[in-house]
Amino acid sequence: MVKVKRALISVSDKTGIIEFAKELKGLGVEIISTGGTAKLLKDNGVNVIEVEDYTGFPEMLGGRVKTLHPKIHAGLLALRHKPEHMQSLKEHSIGLIDMVVVNLYPFEQTIKKVNIELAEAIENIDIGGPSMLRSAAKNYNSVAVICNPSRYASILDELKRQACLISDNTLTQLALEVFELTSHYDSAIYKYLKDTLKPVTIFHDEFPHRLTLCFEKVQDLRYGENPHQKAALYRQEQFRWQDNFKQLHGKELSFNNILDLTASLGIVREFSAPAACIIKHTNPCGVAEDKDITGAYEAAYKCDSLSAFGGIVGLNKEVDVRTAQQIAKSGFLECILAPAFSQKALAILKQKQNVRLVEVPNLLKDYVENLDFKKVVGGMLVQELDKQELDNQALKVVTKKKPTKAQLESLLFGWKVIKHVKSNAILLTKGTKTVGIGPGQTSRVDSVHTAIRKAGKLANGSCLISDAFFPKADSIKLAAKAKISAIIQPGGSISDDEVIKEADKHNLVMVFTGIRHFKH
Repeated sequence: MVKVKRALISVSDKTGIIEFAKELKGLGVEIISTGGTAKLLKDNGVNVIEVEDYTGFPEMLGGRVKTLHPKIHAGLLALRHKPEHMQSLKEHSIGLIDMVVVNLYPFEQTIKKVNIELAEAIENIDIGGPSMLRSAAKNYNSVAVICNPSRYASILDELKRQACLISDNTLTQLALEVFELTSHYDSAIYKYLKDTLKPVTIFHDEFPHRLTLCFEKVQDLRYGENPHQKAALYRQEQFRWQDNFKQLHGKELSFNNILDLTASLGIVREFSAPAACIIKHTNPCGVAEDKDITGAYEAAYKCDSLSAFGGIVGLNKEVDVRTAQQIAKSGFLECILAPAFSQKALAILKQKQNVRLVEVPNLLKDYVENLDFKKVVGGMLVQELDKQELDNQALKVVTKKKPTKAQLESLLFGWKVIKHVKSNAILLTKGTKTVGIGPGQTSRVDSVHTAIRKAGKLANGSCLISDAFFPKADSIKLAAKAKISAIIQPGGSISDDEVIKEADKHNLVMVFTGIRHFKH
């Protein structure tokens, strides 16, 4: 336990500090303070000792150097149980500091400003604050260190109950909170400077030797993928989750809802014309592009209305009355994601008590991400996001029969969708609509079976899209039997000649892209 006799207060966020300092003074605690904090406390009747009077050394370099002094850090770092430490303090007339109350320059708030200058950002990199916090937290057995204003009330309560003593358990919690804060603070500075100085960086590695990721908890979730799993939602720094995913109606979003909403967003962002998708377990069970959003939704839903039950709908245009009426007739759906909802459409959809309505303004088109992360045991896999655009000029028609303009349009529509389907992935399309989807099977021919079965009679004359090459000709035989007319695939198999020969045998069109779209 620590008996608090002297406290150092230096805060950027002055929320509650006047009341806290007054209470400390009332408990007989001596207060040392700096600059603006000292002035604020004095102006409000709190007697403090200014740091420069305590150290005997003035602030300098425009305030860059204030607390970086042995009388501060020795008073924080001295081990009370070591006679040699206490003797050194005595020899140099240095007193002990039992409590540090510090929060940091608002670096993250500063860099959010529009057109922020690098010089201003750098001036908001706190040096003295983190140094004091780390010194005090390192010596947490002897120093109470407070970096969060929300702690003031509980700390005062403990001091009053225990005659100015702070328990070991509280000291430990406070220290851990400090190291959590400083690690996040340093990471935010690193990321900003890395992104800002990138054009003049001599050594640049897309995948750095050390990967630092910072996330802040937004909320606890009811549970994870299953009710027995605890879960929470975290946000990346500077990403305002509630501002970008505005829930307008319905129950709290679940872990699985958020995964599926993300999947739906990825698909509808692919299209500029009105487009819709329906997601189940992160796989689409229907995707369509049409002249209006109502038509796109109807076609996406019809692709697999059975699987659509309990699905997540993604739309890339404002939900109007006609679309809302169509959605309302579709049975149970978990969530509707769109860039906007008209007021009349909202009124219609809100009649369904449990449907979650989520507005994503502009579909986050201004938010750029380049890396994809997958957690593995003991580590992390990192890759570039699959943003590869297909160069239509690089398409290679490998069969005797050439695609018509309509077939090519349908094949290219499907190629945009296929990278969002779990591999092994097969799509069947007619025009700019999916009619059958075979996702995530352990063999490609099984995915073809599934897509054809889902499409039923609509497989006749459809186009087939495959996310990877065909290792055998068996899938081509199935496609021919179902009267599929054209196929697009990456190519690159040792069996390509056999596969092309089979396609020619059945008078099919086959196009190679040279690009694979596995999604695990």
